[in-house]
Amino acid sequence: MNTDRKIALVTGASKGVGRGIALGLARDGWDVAVNFNGDRNGAAATAAAISELGRQAWVLQGDIGYRDQVESMFAELEAAAGTLDLLVNNAGVQTWAPLLELTEEDFDRTIRTNLKGTFLCTQAAALRMKDSGGGGIINIGSGANKTPFPNLVDYSASKGGVENLTRVSAVELGPHGIRVNCVAPGAIEIERTKLESGDYSATWSPLTPMRRVGQVDDVAKAVVYLAGDGADFITGQTVYVDGGLWSQGPWPY
Repeated sequence: MNTDRKIALVTGASKGVGRGIALGLARDGWDVAVNFNGDRNGAAATAAAISELGRQAWVLQGDIGYRDQVESMFAELEAAAGTLDLLVNNAGVQTWAPLLELTEEDFDRTIRTNLKGTFLCTQAAALRMKDSGGGGIINIGSGANKTPFPNLVDYSASKGGVENLTRVSAVELGPHGIRVNCVAPGAIEIERTKLESGDYSATWSPLTPMRRVGQVDDVAKAVVYLAGDGADFITGQTVYVDGGLWSQGPWPY
């Protein structure tokens, strides 16, 4: 890994968890490439916040579900930064629909972005990292990695795939000095999740053993740890950042 300068790429970093991860890495001394697909203004705001922390930022547009756009994005970053030490596969979409009503088009879009996009970016990053001494890849999963989310069929399927992709990637890439792990958030309060219920915190806090919802900084701290030297012998693992939410099953009393 580059010891003089740490360079990370965070996909889907224009807002929410992605922005929080990008800023957490910047606070830890990383220069960060901010990927976005549609929200250019949000990505620019993330990059500006990184710059205010004294780190360098690049803004890279690309739909990670398409190989040509992924390759273009990585080539642009390579030309600008010269190397890549960390990839955070955060970009994701979902469709709120029951199984019997979910359209093929929406299912394909979610799998293409969440699962295929993670594969394409992992492959592009690893091909570069193996020739430069190694690196780290962190995939952002979900409680849906192991617990089915009703009405989020495509999302649940994609995140279960991401966890297994994490493990097989860790096995194959370990000999190249590349660590691959997964961070699986629980109920995290962001712009999108606050739209799911009238009071997101009041809905999820009583179900969470730590009696609160998570914040983007909770996820960012886990990513920063796994990206650092303190985790240099950790690979193929999933860390649930959920206050214990997905550690428990139904209990009648």
